[in-house]
Amino acid sequence: MAFSSIPSPFLSLLFLLCNASLLVAVVADLNSEGTALLSFKAAIREDPSGSLANWNSSHQDPCSWNGITCREGSVVALSLPKKKLVGYLPSSLGSLQSLRHVNLRNNRFFGSLPAGLFAARGLQGLVLYGNFLSGSVPPEIGELLYLQSLDLSGNLFDGSVPSSLVQCRRLKTLVLSHNNLTNSLPLGFGGNLAELEKLDLSYNGFSGPIPSDIGNLTNLQGTLDLSHNRFSGSIPPSLGKLPEKVYIDLTYNNLSGPIPQFGALENRGPTAFIGNPDLCGPPLKNPCPSDAPSSNSFLPNNYSPMALGGNGTYGGRSNTKALSKAAVVAIVVGDVVGIGLIALVFFYFYCRATASMGIKDEGKSDKGSKRRKECMCFRKEESDSLSENIEQYELVPLDKHVNFDLDSLLKASAFVLGKSGIGIVYKVVLDDGLTLAVRRLGEGGSQRFKEFQTEVEAIGKVRHSNIVTLKAYYWSIDEKLLIYNYIPNGNLATAIHGKAGTRNSAPLSWEVRMKIMKGIAKGLAFLHEFSPKKYVHGDLKPNNVLLGLNMEPYISDFGVGRLANIAGGSPFLQSDRIAVDKTQSQHPDVAFSPIISKGSCYQAPEALKTLKPSQKWDVYSYGVILLELISGRSPHALLETLEMDLVHWVQFCIEEKKPLLDVLDPCVAQESDKEDEIIAVLKIALACVQENSEKRPSMRHVIDTLERLNSGK
Repeated sequence: MAFSSIPSPFLSLLFLLCNASLLVAVVADLNSEGTALLSFKAAIREDPSGSLANWNSSHQDPCSWNGITCREGSVVALSLPKKKLVGYLPSSLGSLQSLRHVNLRNNRFFGSLPAGLFAARGLQGLVLYGNFLSGSVPPEIGELLYLQSLDLSGNLFDGSVPSSLVQCRRLKTLVLSHNNLTNSLPLGFGGNLAELEKLDLSYNGFSGPIPSDIGNLTNLQGTLDLSHNRFSGSIPPSLGKLPEKVYIDLTYNNLSGPIPQFGALENRGPTAFIGNPDLCGPPLKNPCPSDAPSSNSFLPNNYSPMALGGNGTYGGRSNTKALSKAAVVAIVVGDVVGIGLIALVFFYFYCRATASMGIKDEGKSDKGSKRRKECMCFRKEESDSLSENIEQYELVPLDKHVNFDLDSLLKASAFVLGKSGIGIVYKVVLDDGLTLAVRRLGEGGSQRFKEFQTEVEAIGKVRHSNIVTLKAYYWSIDEKLLIYNYIPNGNLATAIHGKAGTRNSAPLSWEVRMKIMKGIAKGLAFLHEFSPKKYVHGDLKPNNVLLGLNMEPYISDFGVGRLANIAGGSPFLQSDRIAVDKTQSQHPDVAFSPIISKGSCYQAPEALKTLKPSQKWDVYSYGVILLELISGRSPHALLETLEMDLVHWVQFCIEEKKPLLDVLDPCVAQESDKEDEIIAVLKIALACVQENSEKRPSMRHVIDTLERLNSGK
């Protein structure tokens, strides 16, 4: 029989039957897990990088396929991050009963999150960050009793968080930020999820009160981020029970009432609470009305001193007759006279005691006695003045590991590293080979030693792996020295652009740039949140970022401007010029270029309006450094050629829809596989350099975002 004589419906049926038998033949050799994974592959519309190219039926099990991890012959992990996969998530993944981890972050999956996925009851980690998934989170998620990490951020999920989520009591990481989730958090959120170490609910539409039991999350680390939502009501005092090192971000909600001053909420800066116009009390400049409820978590809201006695007296007892004015005056006068008599008696016995001491010591040393009498005659103002002008001739260590003295420091070989308006920096090599960096703040000027001592010792307590360590200091009328660890690999400006007149022979890879970005962010976050005084750097720029042997960044010059101001050192002293000229003639191989103050390229716009720096200044400066690392362009050079700073130039390129390659450093542009990561960092940089300082992220938030770009590798 000819095929042409067969009716077309029969031909279609025959084609379907042939395909079905072919599919059965294809999967016949695969186990059930391989079949389920082929269903996942069938749901993928685009695979530009060929990540699933070896997913086929040529093996009896899928353990050799890309992105698949097996244990004892069973699939335990599916990990395909940043592969630009386009498709939807099939329910068939739930049939992988040994599945423990799914990481599909930074792809382009769309559609809903299938409830069937949660049939894999042993799932411990589900990371779907940075896709286009939508709809509600299925209530079946509560059946994942072993779930420890859930990251659904950067999607389009909406609706409420299912109440069943609180059944996932082993959760340690919960990140739901940058979605469209709404309504209140489920009851028992804090009480049931007490194992949480990371919680980020920012940039959603959550409403209602912050759960009062959220203070039970005592294992939290890093940032508790509830910002950019619609939470209302008062801040629960229980938040104060969280670890003090946890940064609590409540910005841009509808919270109201006084800010509790207790535990982790005490001594927080205003940046944690901005965007809530109805909040009041410290640290905001908005004072609470006198009838506002108490912010002390240990007192009831209706507490009043009058409640102790009912009529202003203790225990409810009150006098039936008020005291007259004459009686009050008599009591006050009597108290004053009594205090005066006591003071006279005390002075009499004090004089007797000092006189007897003078008789006993008279034969020993008339000179010593005279000196004691002179010292006893100083008034308080004179005593303070004396201590302010005290001389300090010893090297003061700020680090217990300091094993050198002033004599060995002064005898050591010294080479000029650079010079700025706040003194010369020398590389000093001691006889034992120890290398230090010594900053000379100058000579002469006002002698405020106590103030200098307090400030320098506070700075010396700042210890972080991305901040240059101040090891010791020296003060005298003629000399003020700061002694640091020596960082051997130059500064970031040189690493990006090379030395003046030379070509940079070792361009920075994107991986190294990311390392530098993260290190600077960690150092700044430490200064802002965990240093003794929650410092602001105020002058962050690539010249102030030094690089170690492995290109790890160190923030330098922190607090130096303040110390130079106290020391009264004058920049560019004549003696300094002589020393520089002499050093240059003796060591022509030492590169030296005076640092001209061009810090305005890195200063936040509001710096022109106020002299008091804020943490948001540092965030802006950090954003400019990110743009410089991405583009490889010098802000100073752009100003000189285009009369446009780096921030406005990048914004101009975006508005003009110029290709990304026009913005990127040519060295970075060659790493095409990093495009998604580069774009993500560019977005972070643009968020940091926003004109409105209140809209800039905290450095802790920047760190969290950068870390997630590399997580799952």
